[in-house]
Amino acid sequence: MYNYIKGKIAYLENNLVVLDNGGIGYNIFVANPYSYEEGEDVTIYLYNQLREDENSLYGFKSKDERDLFLKLLSVKGLGPKVGLGFFATGSVAGIVDAIDRENVLYLKKFPKVGEKLAKQIVLDLKGKLGSVNVSASSSSDSFELISVLESLGYKTADINKIVPNVDKEKTIEDQVKDALKLLLK
Repeated sequence: MYNYIKGKIAYLENNLVVLDNGGIGYNIFVANPYSYEEGEDVTIYLYNQLREDENSLYGFKSKDERDLFLKLLSVKGLGPKVGLGFFATGSVAGIVDAIDRENVLYLKKFPKVGEKLAKQIVLDLKGKLGSVNVSASSSSDSFELISVLESLGYKTADINKIVPNVDKEKTIEDQVKDALKLLLK
């Protein structure tokens, strides 16, 4: 029903932003409301969930995020609130890569995604995400590498120093090996 809304962020709440457009405040559920600032002019891409007892708007910073979100909703057992959680810490490129490489461990790190749902996501979406544009910044491409290194106990400050020196064209396994060599120097 809605594609996007342009407006000014009126205020932030725990799981949503209130977007003022033409004097009307829209409650829009977003993955991370604190990535917006009050008074900021924004364009938010929308998904409108219309049910008999609910009319909710879910918002995304890009069309790519919304397109991936819509694909995730096609997975049996995955609703909009769980789907939105993917974008709180994950990038479009990282999520698509994890699905294509059947990386269940990566998918399980998102809220309310267990082993069974992660496997269902891979089963339903592997090879079907070609229409999702995965162009992303190098910082979001590094997300999985950073997550792996943090889980190994390395400090964020040390990780941030070496990540720019790791070749992003390599597989994640090779990236981790290169990063470990750099960290041990």
